[in-house]
Amino acid sequence: MDKISLAGLVIGLFAIIGGQYLEGGSAGSLVQPTALLIVLGGTLGAVLLQSPIHIFRRGMKMAKWVWVPPVIEQKRLIEQIMLWSQLSRREGLLALENQMPRVKDEFVKRGLQLLVDGADPERIRELLEVEINTFEDEWRQAAKIWESAGGYSPTIGILGAVMGLIHVMENLSDPTKLGGGIAVAFVATIYGVGLANLVYLPIAGKLKYYIGRMVATREMLIDGLVGIAVGDNPRIIEGRLKGYLH
Repeated sequence: MDKISLAGLVIGLFAIIGGQYLEGGSAGSLVQPTALLIVLGGTLGAVLLQSPIHIFRRGMKMAKWVWVPPVIEQKRLIEQIMLWSQLSRREGLLALENQMPRVKDEFVKRGLQLLVDGADPERIRELLEVEINTFEDEWRQAAKIWESAGGYSPTIGILGAVMGLIHVMENLSDPTKLGGGIAVAFVATIYGVGLANLVYLPIAGKLKYYIGRMVATREMLIDGLVGIAVGDNPRIIEGRLKGYLH
């Protein structure tokens, strides 16, 4: 569990609700199901319209990273690369073939297979970087649905506010209906802006951070494999790879 994400959300909500109380209002006045329906439904519709379904599904699944970050074992990967480097130095690149069954990550396995097959170092880099670029583009597109939601939500909130004001204007002759219409108008704007800046955009930022780390880990693997392929000293490879660590 990423406690800082939970703390950030709680602090943000506490500040808004606490400010409402300090101004003499109540939390109940911020609860407007109609406004919430307009903002959530309108934002969801806009995001679905712009995104292919497989990108949308991936983006929704990625949201769990905010609370349960993906496992990115850079130190363990460095240990593996060092083992391969020392083994290839002693017994040659073909000795690495016995390490293949122990590798679970498909990207790592493909890189190791290229190394075992004796591919040219620059060819190894070229092939794996193409795969990294595709990987990064697909995952960033998925994370972008949250960024897009953060862009649409305030506008949908304004749309809800205008709808509420239209309702008010239609019922000027009935004072009993004015309060509800005005409440929906202003609360819709609060929902739109609040969800964008407390939920959607922060989620997008955190997902992009983890994608960046995953890409850096793959680039680190390429650097290590190319180092082994050209016959660099294991200690030189290790020093270079540690530069990728946070």
